[in-house]
Amino acid sequence: MEPNKLYKVLVVDDDPMVRILLRTRLEGDGYAVEEAENGIQALEKLAGDHEIRIVITDLLMPRMSGFDLISRIRSEDGRYIYIIVLSQMIDRKSLIHALSNGADDYMTKPIFLDEVRLRLEGAARLLRLEGQDALIFSMAKMMEFRSEETGYHLERVRRFTRIAARDFAISHPEYRLNLSVADEIALVSPLHDIGKIAVPDCILHKPGKLDAEEWAKMQMHTTIGGDLLEELYEKNGTPYLRFAYEIAKFHHEWWDGSGYPCGLSGEDIPLSSRIMALADVYDALTSRRSYKDEFSHETARRIILEKSGTQFDPRIVEGFVRQEFEWQAIRERFRESGNRADEF
Repeated sequence: MEPNKLYKVLVVDDDPMVRILLRTRLEGDGYAVEEAENGIQALEKLAGDHEIRIVITDLLMPRMSGFDLISRIRSEDGRYIYIIVLSQMIDRKSLIHALSNGADDYMTKPIFLDEVRLRLEGAARLLRLEGQDALIFSMAKMMEFRSEETGYHLERVRRFTRIAARDFAISHPEYRLNLSVADEIALVSPLHDIGKIAVPDCILHKPGKLDAEEWAKMQMHTTIGGDLLEELYEKNGTPYLRFAYEIAKFHHEWWDGSGYPCGLSGEDIPLSSRIMALADVYDALTSRRSYKDEFSHETARRIILEKSGTQFDPRIVEGFVRQEFEWQAIRERFRESGNRADEF
């Protein structure tokens, strides 16, 4: 995208006055605007116009509600659409429902046009991360090809991480993990195994279990990857690289302190790493590898619950249970056979 080009906005509301007000203001600021009266019309607009990247939607509408529209966009649209909820409904339950369905931000009626402008500027900042997203994913893909990982492994892990991070942000506001930060954690999650670039092929591609010496060399991927990303972070200070460093270095730490490479425990393990740990293990359990068949969701769920409080942060396990149908949907959507993942 050109640096000064504005994203196209779709306004979805059954009140024509709201649509006129928003269209007038947004077009005055240089945005291209489309309108829809309900969720069904909105989906038709999105299907026919791939330049739409921001949706502002009411929640209570005829034919299809904003809640259902958000869910459909997240499950069906391949591009990332930034969704802002606009509603008179300000109760916490409705807000959590909308955010859990996949909304990125919200505003309440009556509309304050200066607030609309600021919200859209925030949306644009996140959407512009897509260029960095593509670079990060390309780096991770190079490692994936070398390790003969499953083609969809990185996509699944990124989506699992986003669900877990967003659930934690909503369920534990005391940690001040906002949704934008949750999305940044998911953005860099594919870099978790970047350190395997230094692991010898004879270990990386060995069928069956590794011996003690080989396992020690495999464990070094956390330190190698973490140190590489930490150096990049120290050079430019970009916040998402700090999350990348934390994830790469500490995603094999255990809640009870028996993990590696540093034997951290509890809250000493960065939150991003604790979230990544569960996402990575769930994907390893439910995917076929050269040394094992895939486990069912039910078996993986049982193992994860058994390891709550030992391997995993119990609060993240609780979030996994709350959102398990979303985890299952991602697993089914990006399902395929593969070769190898980390042992857990």
